[in-house]
Amino acid sequence: MDQASQLTGERFVLGHAQAPTWQEAARSVAEQLGDRDDDGVGFLYVTDHLADHLGDIAAFLAAATGTLNWCGTIGIGICATGREYFDKPAVVALSCRFPNSETALFGSVDEAIEGYRELGTSSGGAFSIVQGDPRIAELVGDVPRLARDTDGFLVGGLTSSRVAFGMMAGHPVEASLTGLMITGAHVATGLTQGCSPMGGYHEITSADGNLIAELDGRSATDVFFEVLGEAGISDLRSLSGALHVAFPVKGSDTGDYLVRNLVGLDPDAGVVAVGDNVDVGDAMMFCLRDRDAAEKDLRRMLDNIKTRALRPLGGLYFSCLARGPNLFGDEGREMEIIREVLGDLPIAGFFGNGEISFDRLYAYTGVLTLFLEPENING
Repeated sequence: MDQASQLTGERFVLGHAQAPTWQEAARSVAEQLGDRDDDGVGFLYVTDHLADHLGDIAAFLAAATGTLNWCGTIGIGICATGREYFDKPAVVALSCRFPNSETALFGSVDEAIEGYRELGTSSGGAFSIVQGDPRIAELVGDVPRLARDTDGFLVGGLTSSRVAFGMMAGHPVEASLTGLMITGAHVATGLTQGCSPMGGYHEITSADGNLIAELDGRSATDVFFEVLGEAGISDLRSLSGALHVAFPVKGSDTGDYLVRNLVGLDPDAGVVAVGDNVDVGDAMMFCLRDRDAAEKDLRRMLDNIKTRALRPLGGLYFSCLARGPNLFGDEGREMEIIREVLGDLPIAGFFGNGEISFDRLYAYTGVLTLFLEPENING
C-alpha cells in the first residue's frame, strides 16, 4: 500500500493513499486525517478503479474522522500535494473547517439557488465548489445559471470515468451539477491554459453550426494552412492531436479564451469543423497544445496567485484529463510544479472531462483555488 505522509494545519488536513482495496485506501486516509469536528466538510475524490465505492468511502471517513459531510466525485486521475494517481485504485480527501462562513451542500442547481435565497441578499454572493456530470445535457446551461442566481463564482470539474459515474453531496447524488456552497469565504483563484495561441484572432465570416467556411473573408482551410506554415504542414499528422481552436471570453479583460477541439478539415470545400457551434462575427484563433507553453503558463498563474494569497491554508485543483502525464510527461509533474511554487500546502483535486471557472466550462485548463485567512489577501 502506498500511503502518503500527512499534510495538516488546524483547519485543513489532507490524506491520500493507493491500495488494492477501497477499505485499505480509506483506512489509510482516515488515519492521516485523524479525529475531526463534525462541523467541518470534506472534499473526496477517488479514481475510477473505486467508482462503485465512492459512497462507501465517504461513509467510512465520516464514521472514522467525525467529518460527516463529504463532497466529491470520480476521476480517471486524482491529485494531491505533489502527487498524481492514474490507472490505480486511490483516494484523496481534504477535511476543512470554515468557522467564519456558512456552508451548504447541494444535490442540484435548484437546491443551491433556493438555499442561497434563504440566506438573504446580505450574504454578498456565494463561492461554490462543484462537480458536474458531462452526460447530462442541462449541464451547459446550469453552470452559468448557478453562478448568476447565487451572485457567485464557481470552481470545479466534470466527472471522468471509464466505468460508473458518481457524485457526493452529503450523500450519493445524480444531477447535472452538485457541490458545496460557501458564503463569507476568503479565496484566491487562478486558471491556467494548456494551449498556446498560433497567431491572432480571425473573424468568422461564413459558418453553419460547427462548420466554418470562411475566416476573414477567405477559405477557412487556407487561413489554417497559412497559420500552420510550411513546417507545420509537413508535420501535420504528428500535430493532429495537439491542434485546437480558441474563442475569446466576452467581457474578459485578461485575454482569457475557451479552447475547443479542432474536429476536422475539408480542404476541397475549404471548411474547418470545430467542437462547438459558432456564429458569423465570432472571433476564433488556432492554438497548439504544448508541454513547454503549458508549464510556462502554469508557473505564471502560480506566481500571480502567490502574490495575492499570503500564507494560504489549503486548496483544490481541478485539471483536465488531457493534462497531467498526458501533457507534462511524468506522472506527478503537474502537481510537483505547484508544490515547487506554493510549498507543502494541503491540496486535493482530480482530472476531469472539463473544468469550471466563474460561470464557464473550459477544456485543457487547470483551475486552482486557495482558501485564505481574511487578513492574508493582497489586491
